[in-house]
Amino acid sequence: MIHHKKLIVTFCLTATVVFAATASMQQQEEKHEWKNLKVLPKNISEKELDHVMDEWRDALGVKCGFCHARDAATGKNDFASDAKPEKEMARKMYTMTAKINKKWFKEDKSDKNSKDMLAAITCFACHHGAAHPETTAPPRAPRGQGGPGQGQRPAQQQTPPAGTTPPASTTPPSK
Repeated sequence: MIHHKKLIVTFCLTATVVFAATASMQQQEEKHEWKNLKVLPKNISEKELDHVMDEWRDALGVKCGFCHARDAATGKNDFASDAKPEKEMARKMYTMTAKINKKWFKEDKSDKNSKDMLAAITCFACHHGAAHPETTAPPRAPRGQGGPGQGQRPAQQQTPPAGTTPPASTTPPSK
């Protein structure tokens, strides 16, 4: 009987030590000391940070090296470095979308069924998988066809380069 009690006590102590060690390792993994986080929360977990970076990477159709500079000594990405201007632009874009979502896509507190509001504007909204999204405005309807204030600007005549002859007019001469 005493032998069984010793075995049970030894088993319980071992289980407690293993449980404590596992819990400690999980806390250390979650409490990572990030360097140079300026717009993301300082207490973000590694899993959450990886998720955000994966979303940005996919939305822009790029790899990590697009924003992160490579460390010459190790050959690996230096995630804390601000050497690439793309990283600062990503911060500005993140701040912009956060402001848009906060101002225009607030969670409706009166809706009991709404638990979380998904971000309405993300990087993908403009980028669609392209590192540099299309920046030209869509063509507008000619004057009188699209309602007030929706007319097209008159075409500006382009000056030919110096030393060249302008192209001949395609309109017939007036009589």
